[in-house]
Amino acid sequence: MEAAAKGAFVLGNLAEVVERVLGFLPTKALLRAACVCRLWRECARRILRARQRVAWVSALEPGPAESHALVRALARELEKVHVLPQTVLYIADAETFSGHEECHEQKKARKRNSKETAIALEKLLPKRCQVLGLVTPGIVVTPMGSSSNQPQEIEEGEAGFALLFPKIDGVKIHTFHFSKDLKNRVFDESKFAEAGLKNNPDLRVVLLFGYNSWKSGATRFLHQIVNPLNEKSIILAGGQVESFTSLTSENNNAQPGDACGVVGLAFSGPQIQSATVLLDQDVADERTAEAAMQRLKAANIPERNTIGFMFACVGRGYRHYKTKRNMEADAFRKFFPNVPLFGFFGHGEIGCDRIVTGNFVLRECNDIKDDLLHGYTTVMTLIHLGSTKANQV
Repeated sequence: MEAAAKGAFVLGNLAEVVERVLGFLPTKALLRAACVCRLWRECARRILRARQRVAWVSALEPGPAESHALVRALARELEKVHVLPQTVLYIADAETFSGHEECHEQKKARKRNSKETAIALEKLLPKRCQVLGLVTPGIVVTPMGSSSNQPQEIEEGEAGFALLFPKIDGVKIHTFHFSKDLKNRVFDESKFAEAGLKNNPDLRVVLLFGYNSWKSGATRFLHQIVNPLNEKSIILAGGQVESFTSLTSENNNAQPGDACGVVGLAFSGPQIQSATVLLDQDVADERTAEAAMQRLKAANIPERNTIGFMFACVGRGYRHYKTKRNMEADAFRKFFPNVPLFGFFGHGEIGCDRIVTGNFVLRECNDIKDDLLHGYTTVMTLIHLGSTKANQV
């Protein structure tokens, strides 16, 4: 009885011991423990502030038809993660996320299924979390467990991932959405400032995703968005997706059926470093793919607390490399053994060879604007979120 009393005293009064014990808990359990008393709540807050490591949930195996594999994986794995997500980017495959039937009634059912899946994913995440959800023809994903796991190019079948960004000191991540105004051919560039994409000296990286690219005027609209952002001090990367299904920072997170537009994530912060390389149509074997990764490696971006993104055309993958699968992901892993890689196969790519180093000066600078819109290419991107000890991917 005396030992129990001593234990209760320690856990009720000694913050150092309580914080040490609570530090072993995943975030959901930690939040429940924070309700016990004021001391535990303060300890939990300090632990959460220190958890600035990006986490992710991967779904690579199909399962029962009633829900997408990513919904099941997120429901299961969120109980285990050690971060409190503030921003989430999830991407799921178009084939099983939405189906591929073409008759009118089946199209209605497909849209309903897509919306239900998006709602199910959003419900699993914190209410104050920014969520951007995309649907694409194929998925590039690193399995859970370790940053050094071999990334997989999944061109067919059920797959998806959710990147979980906690609050990170010195880094601001926000979502944005520009929809084409059917009544006005000229884009109002004042919207850039509202979205933090103009007059923002700390802006470092913009991930852009165009949707409904087959619509009339979609390419012209994308140029109106990309061209003003085509600055040497900013990394632009992304591609054309099937659709976006979640954008919870807005009151209405569903786009009109006949609209086209651009959604994305903007990364601001003086500690962010980034680089991109473009693999054009001539990159068609292991040697040339690895040469492109060597260019990316030459940027000298730190690997710790860095995320890799791969945005590839649906015409690449094993078809482009003469039936050899996972060529580009394998080449990336060879040169970046400890950087997790995520992305998709889409309908067009956004990016170029561009390096923003520690002092944010482009290595090769000229006055000519880079061509950022491509087809039958792959864009590889690194985003380094800082070097603090607490931030480790």
